[in-house]
Amino acid sequence: MKRKSVRLLYGKVGLEIDVPESAAVLQPAPIPAISRPEAAVLEALDRPVDSPALAELIRARRPRTVAITISDITRPVPNRLFLPPLMDYLNRCGIRDEQVVIIIGTGMHRESTDQERRLLVGEDILRRVEVFDHVASAPETLVRVHRDPPVSVNRRFVEADFRIVTGYIEAHFMAGFSGGRKGVCPALVDLETIQRFHGFETLADPRSDNGVLEGNPCHEIALQVARTVGVDFLFNVVLSDDRRIAAICAGDMEQAHLEGCRQVRQWTTASVDQPFDLVVTSGGGYPLDATFYQTIKAMCGALPVLHPASTLLVLSECSEQLGGPEYTELLLRYDNDWRRFLTDIERERHRTLLDQWEYQMQCRILGKVGLDNLFLVSDGIPPDMQKRISVRPVLGPEPAQERAQAALDEYLDRNPKARAAVVPTGPYTMLELRA
Repeated sequence: MKRKSVRLLYGKVGLEIDVPESAAVLQPAPIPAISRPEAAVLEALDRPVDSPALAELIRARRPRTVAITISDITRPVPNRLFLPPLMDYLNRCGIRDEQVVIIIGTGMHRESTDQERRLLVGEDILRRVEVFDHVASAPETLVRVHRDPPVSVNRRFVEADFRIVTGYIEAHFMAGFSGGRKGVCPALVDLETIQRFHGFETLADPRSDNGVLEGNPCHEIALQVARTVGVDFLFNVVLSDDRRIAAICAGDMEQAHLEGCRQVRQWTTASVDQPFDLVVTSGGGYPLDATFYQTIKAMCGALPVLHPASTLLVLSECSEQLGGPEYTELLLRYDNDWRRFLTDIERERHRTLLDQWEYQMQCRILGKVGLDNLFLVSDGIPPDMQKRISVRPVLGPEPAQERAQAALDEYLDRNPKARAAVVPTGPYTMLELRA
């Protein structure tokens, strides 16, 4: 059988596997990066979507304080590239560095380490501007913005005279697309709101899915919170294959975000005519595949190209193991009994356990192909733990590349006529089954 080599995102360096020559490689055409990104940043600030220029807004509002949100370390947003020209632009508008705060929108993720903050914003910005993490579990840092249902948001953001939300746009397995309103909710809200955003009924709705905005309850909850707080200016980017800036969508929070979503759909979609018997996908590489929690995005991203008898092989390093302690405890407590988990959370639908939503999304893939057909190759999760997280772990002393290749070859030996596909960038590719 003729073979070809395909490189997948895995950890920080990636890995290669050999697949049949006939295997489909599901990835869109390469997205070119902007050649002069700093100039593009300034142009986007001066010529935003459905909004006056940022300088004009600043002159009209004359804010005493400006709050800027950024994504945390789990997102490969090039903050260090656009924050310096953004700060210089604000300086030219009369805003001094000490009037600005940068809030890391952690949602319910852990707080950033000192090293991660340096990676996120760079030493220069750390010297110039106050940078701190949002903490959803610290009520003294929050302020109530809505009573029914109750919603609390980071106080420093709400009370700032001018609010700028940054981030990047990609397909999102719950909210349709990332970016835009998600820079406020779930990034800056309280635990209760995050739990409602990820509640059982919200995620049981099939419209809580990749690429879907219309009628998507995740999207609608986040959008309503962002509208309530008020976002004065959005600065979102679309990334190229090598994670440089390919496009900037700045201006009105909703319209600029929609423009970015249209570009992402056009640039990142890979369409097929029928499902595959075997799909090999990536967890997205570092930083996304640092935890099993984020790896669920890769699993759900493959759903459109799977049929009930398909096998899914997921390659994800998970250097930080499963994720937070609550998520780890939840997975190990149910110990592969995902059907009992679904029964329990449906019965207790008005009470959302911390991180249950990620397991609920994993159950979508389990419900389609079953536990026996969901394989995981990971170097970061201890073997005994892998055996208890509702996957079939591909274990052994060999490196991940060799274990993945062996699992692939074993499947093809048993199923020589199988239709196979590889998704090298995992969740960064939006898969679509043509009608």
